[in-house]
Amino acid sequence: GYKPGEKKSAQEYAQLDANDESLNRWKASLGTRGGSGPKVTVLSLFLVSPSLPAGKKISININDEAALSDLKKNPIHIKEGVEYNVGITFKVNHSIISGVRYIHVVKRAGVKVDKAEQMLGSYGPSPSGEPYTKNFEPEESPSGLLARSGSYTVKSRVIDDDGEIYAEWEWTFKLTKEW
Repeated sequence: GYKPGEKKSAQEYAQLDANDESLNRWKASLGTRGGSGPKVTVLSLFLVSPSLPAGKKISININDEAALSDLKKNPIHIKEGVEYNVGITFKVNHSIISGVRYIHVVKRAGVKVDKAEQMLGSYGPSPSGEPYTKNFEPEESPSGLLARSGSYTVKSRVIDDDGEIYAEWEWTFKLTKEW
């Protein structure tokens, strides 16, 4: 015997509690009021390894189209046979997110050699506006003469369970004997 009430727009629902001061303070504390544009802005991808020389940092600003384009011609050099972590830095803009994951597919000479999928977790907008950083599980870079010949192309994306893509970019790396 359930009878749904009349349909209302989001604006009409927002007006229903406009005079509830306590509820409005609580909503403001969540950092989710208003806002347009993407829920998530991915700022950079980085690689960290205990074997990296002191002071060396490998980071890609994914919002810099010129830098991404340059990576196709001048790939990142990763030392063969070392353990490293991939990580991303991102901001949650105006909504609470859940079910968001980072996926990358690695190809060499057009053949898929690896696929990694990592959960970001659940986040709300940072109260201070600072970006979040997520380090993923460690991986080991391939090694050997065959692994060193040629470069690897990586297609990365940040996507949620509903299929909404927040960022998508491509980068290239090459294995070497030294960082």
